[in-house]
Amino acid sequence: MSFTAGRNEEFSAFRRDFHFTTVLGEEQMNWSQIARRRLIATAMALGVALTTTHASAADGQIRWLVGYPPGGSTDAIARLLAAPISKTLDQTIIVDNRPGAGSSIAAAALAKSKPDGLTVMSVDNGTLVINPVAYRTLQYDPDKDFRPVGVYAEVNFLLAVGKDQPYKTVEEFLSQAKTASVPIAYASPGIGSPLHLAVERMAREAGVKLEHVAYRGMAPALNDALAGVVPSIVIDYTTAREMIRSGDLRPLAIFSSTRLPALPDVPTFGEKALPGFSAVAWQAMVVPNDTPDEAVNRLSDALAKALEDPAVKSRYGQLGLGMPPSDPQSFQKRWQEDKAVWQPLIRDLGVTLGE
Repeated sequence: MSFTAGRNEEFSAFRRDFHFTTVLGEEQMNWSQIARRRLIATAMALGVALTTTHASAADGQIRWLVGYPPGGSTDAIARLLAAPISKTLDQTIIVDNRPGAGSSIAAAALAKSKPDGLTVMSVDNGTLVINPVAYRTLQYDPDKDFRPVGVYAEVNFLLAVGKDQPYKTVEEFLSQAKTASVPIAYASPGIGSPLHLAVERMAREAGVKLEHVAYRGMAPALNDALAGVVPSIVIDYTTAREMIRSGDLRPLAIFSSTRLPALPDVPTFGEKALPGFSAVAWQAMVVPNDTPDEAVNRLSDALAKALEDPAVKSRYGQLGLGMPPSDPQSFQKRWQEDKAVWQPLIRDLGVTLGE
């Protein structure tokens, strides 16, 4: 898939051919033959290999594990960054998709990989914070098996309603939620997803009760929100932006601490109801725990440089992605802070995933 300067038009055409979501759980896609052809062709043009499960890197090549299918948001962002990182390091990067179990399959593979700086992985809140609490058994221990390289993207969430719903502002929504005899329902892409947890935390802090309607992915959740089957939805901006532009979806508030440049008129929850509140999902790079400092620093520097690439910045802006500090120390601090916030909530909600 192409994300470099001059190739955005190709990506836009590709994106129209399948449903692009940022579920940050099991990502849902509607593949067509033309989408597959474009993905393979543009990946080849970039020199970023599109691999199948169990691909391995040759000497000197970097294998980038992705725990979700080709074409989903995690995969797309990895490929966006792989091109400039590959150029900086002067090494081929092979993107190796190993989907399943909320990225746990890929994480288990990373834990068993040689700590030589030639195997990296895309991780998110689910991999490092949610899975260790929600899954009864895991084949990896994030704290013992992984070493942080850097956070490279923040995914911004919205509380939104369909165009025919009566709620015009987040104040109206929360006021109604406090007095309604029946809790207002909201759709999410799944139990235990960062989006689900963000709403539950917001509702607790706001003193309101909401009814969670969990779907298997963002696509069916969005379809029912647009049809009025469920009155509200928690959704990432990347997925919602076309529906917002068309007027079919009305954003009420943003979960992050600052407003989105793409939606300057939409307030944050912190502004309107919960001072200091913030909830976002992030994506980051990790390596096996015993990877040497020199290799980690080399990867971290290349990642930071990739985030300064004009084509990357442009694409992040279009997709509404945040660009946080990407050094290992900032990542480690954020990882531990999120564990302190989210893991008690997961346990309190009784969220369990898998067998």
